[in-house]
Amino acid sequence: MILHAMYIPKHFEETSVEVMHELIRERPLATIVTLTSLGLNANHIPLYLFKDSSHFGVLRGHVARANPMWTDVLDDVEVLVIFHGPDAYISPSWYPTKEETGKVVPTWNYAVVHAYGNLRAIDDPLWLRNQLEILTDHNEDQFSKRWSVSDAPHDYTEKLIEAVVGVEILITKLFGKWKVSQNQPPQNKEGVINGLENSEPPDPTSMAGLIKSLSM
Repeated sequence: MILHAMYIPKHFEETSVEVMHELIRERPLATIVTLTSLGLNANHIPLYLFKDSSHFGVLRGHVARANPMWTDVLDDVEVLVIFHGPDAYISPSWYPTKEETGKVVPTWNYAVVHAYGNLRAIDDPLWLRNQLEILTDHNEDQFSKRWSVSDAPHDYTEKLIEAVVGVEILITKLFGKWKVSQNQPPQNKEGVINGLENSEPPDPTSMAGLIKSLSM
């Protein structure tokens, strides 16, 4: 049961499952929030999104066997999985309307996906090896010289697999919030894009790209 969902003003709501799935694939490090016997807990785990017959898909990953996340989860209580996209501080000095009215304030732009579902632990070496290979291949795909699980000695990886447990979350609810200057007039959006693209590191140009994509 979801007691409180994320606050999403209508103009910041992202309803496209494909758009949310794309963010999950590009930013796989998830914050998994669970309700335990001792209260709320949060773990940071890379997850891989599988398409299946359900509308929202399935998230799969693994945790250390010593991590109580997979044993201390209250039955029939959904977990919350958070995926963070690009984010950036937005300076009011970037708005052309600052010179016109002065009625501007700072804000923070960001894109985020919240997924809900029941967590299931999977203690199966074959399942784990397959999951590790898929997750590794997905993340190594960005490199010209890629590493694969099979590059390491088999007995070495088998011992490591013994130390982890698989986790699977069938997504039942999916919410997206893209707060990327949709509430600003065109000239202010352009000012934000220019400001982001010309700012100092850390490089926030991916936020500029999101604003561009929703402004065309």
